Amino acid sequence: MSKIAVYTTDPCGYCRQAKALLAKRGLDYEEINLAKDGAGRAELAARTGMMTFPQVLVDGELIGGFTELYAADQSGRLAELLAA
Repeated sequence: MSKIAVYTTDPCGYCRQAKALLAKRGLDYEEINLAKDGAGRAELAARTGMMTFPQVLVDGELIGGFTELYAADQSGRLAELLAA
């Protein structure tokens, strides 16, 4: 089973939307809230090159934020990644 990690912060409307999309699809995910974790934010930026939230990874592969997650869901790419 694929592992989905969602890096979030508070408050974040796009984070809520990403989690809602995953929940709607019945997908389990690990939420890592970096609202008060400066070191965690720096680590995420170093790992993904991104400074925005949310950041969604499937088995360590960066999908991106909510817009990219939504596009991956609509195109079938998310299902492909989860099936691999």
